[in-house]
Amino acid sequence: MITLTSNNIPLSYILLGATVLYIAYGALATFRKNARINQLGARAPIRKSYLPWGLDLAYDIIANALQDEVYEMWVGMFAKFAGPGRYTVEASLGERMILTADPENIKAILATQFKDYGKGESFRKDWHAFLGNGIFTTDGQLWHNSRQLIRPQFVKDRLSDIEIFEEHVQVMITKIGQGQEIDTLDMMFRYTLDAATHFLLGHSVDSLQNPQTRFADAFGNAQRVQSMVARVGPLNWLIPRKRMGFYDSIKTVNEFVDKFIEQALALSPKELEEKTNHDQGYTFLHAIAAYTRDRHMLRDQLVSVLLAGRDTTACTLSWVIYHLSMEPQITAKLRQEIIDTVGLDRTPTYQDLKEMKYLQHILNETLRLYPVVPYNVRFSLVDTTLPVGGGADGLQPIGVPKDTPIGYSTLVMQRRADIYPPPSTGFPAIEKFVPERWDNWTPKSWTYVPFNGGPRICIGQQFALTEMGYTLVRLFQRYETVENRMHGEFPGLHSDIVLQPARPVKVAFH
Repeated sequence: MITLTSNNIPLSYILLGATVLYIAYGALATFRKNARINQLGARAPIRKSYLPWGLDLAYDIIANALQDEVYEMWVGMFAKFAGPGRYTVEASLGERMILTADPENIKAILATQFKDYGKGESFRKDWHAFLGNGIFTTDGQLWHNSRQLIRPQFVKDRLSDIEIFEEHVQVMITKIGQGQEIDTLDMMFRYTLDAATHFLLGHSVDSLQNPQTRFADAFGNAQRVQSMVARVGPLNWLIPRKRMGFYDSIKTVNEFVDKFIEQALALSPKELEEKTNHDQGYTFLHAIAAYTRDRHMLRDQLVSVLLAGRDTTACTLSWVIYHLSMEPQITAKLRQEIIDTVGLDRTPTYQDLKEMKYLQHILNETLRLYPVVPYNVRFSLVDTTLPVGGGADGLQPIGVPKDTPIGYSTLVMQRRADIYPPPSTGFPAIEKFVPERWDNWTPKSWTYVPFNGGPRICIGQQFALTEMGYTLVRLFQRYETVENRMHGEFPGLHSDIVLQPARPVKVAFH
């Protein structure tokens, strides 16, 4: 018997043996993974990677994001790797992931197979510093508890909501002035931040009066970095969070929110109950503090709802104003509806907003072209499938083992020509902003989901639509026209967490 020790084995042999074992282990793991997928269903077309761990794909994702060409990247990827009429591919960023813009797959993720898909533990960890264990990052009982806690605060037709909108829209009108050029997105971000903090905390940050608010800057930077983290999935350790100021921004957000939490918790449970039983002085924070004294839960829910309440509304309003500045005939038609319904002075009610069909069509058309969350992700919580996209014909279910990330794009889906009536029927071109298309047309099921769908459908949907409608009515009661100051240039699509104009939307109201 010959005994070999590390003393008499050349280092090159040890390295060679380790390499062979590593390759063999990788091959065995790949074989087992593929066998598991094949047991569940078929494979989707594969977006090929040419570097280990999909580093070339990670580079493409970040480069396209920095150039505001994420939409073009997704469309090009489907065209190149999936082929005509197919909108599901597989890719790898160190692990298998699936990307889809197919209504049937989105329906399965959000509704028919809801229990199979969720945010997942890795998503919760990646987003924890920013959103904690709030409604947007949790599954199961934690998510259910958050939704039950928040839902009552978005009851329909609350008079105090209108009063909040009115207070801040009047301030915004004074800042817009007459004929002066404004940056629409900046103005709308400040307006919706003021309204959201007033609604949530009972105290506005008054960013319309003071544009250089430390909190608003920190909140925006936290989102910018978090969106980069989300895009590269398991390779997000490459994102230099500290150097990009992420942790300093989170600290600023927490310091701001904590002041109000302390004030609310200084009240006894009885005082909180009495306060929330009266409409006057009612705030979101008082209401949820009456149910829980947990500071972390209060913080996480506040920041989550602030993100949803500020950014989605501001960006959608900015897209509306952009298109109204480009289409004066649409502006004139909207203003005439406003005059016919409420005149030029009366404060609109919930019922007035509901009756303004053209106003609703404008909002629908904006959300069709610019869904508020253009790209989203879910993880498979169990071994499961996606209904279509697999096999040579693209009609077979796709095998989806537990913990597989699924990226889906409502932006790509809602701009697919094949889900609309053909141009030969007289249906307006899908890339055009035409509110009139909604007069006699209803989208096919699950092809229009700007607020998501299924059990996780946005609970603030009605609140957001009311705020946007109310704001537009008050603006065009005051102003007759809005002039485009961008020389007809399209501002581009910038995707952080929400979809916003990539460049300033410069307009002037008259």
